[in-house]
Amino acid sequence: MANIKSAKKRILVNKTKAARNKAVRSAVKTSIKKVEAAVANNDKAVAETALKDAISTISKATSKGVYHKNNCARKVSRLTKAVNSIG
Repeated sequence: MANIKSAKKRILVNKTKAARNKAVRSAVKTSIKKVEAAVANNDKAVAETALKDAISTISKATSKGVYHKNNCARKVSRLTKAVNSIG
């Protein structure tokens, strides 16, 4: 356990940031699963609305620094490609 005051504060701040990051990551995963479920059911309308929400969630996570911008772009690209493949 840390004895120095600044080290104790860092531990608390890191816990707070980790909790926020975990919540954001969870939200992104949930939105991705909704898109993938709609694609699996071949429901284009639902998939497109879910894709719009997922892109928004992923972009917010990137702007908060939870994901790298290339990781964000890759996720969005894969989801878009999956939705477009429904036909």
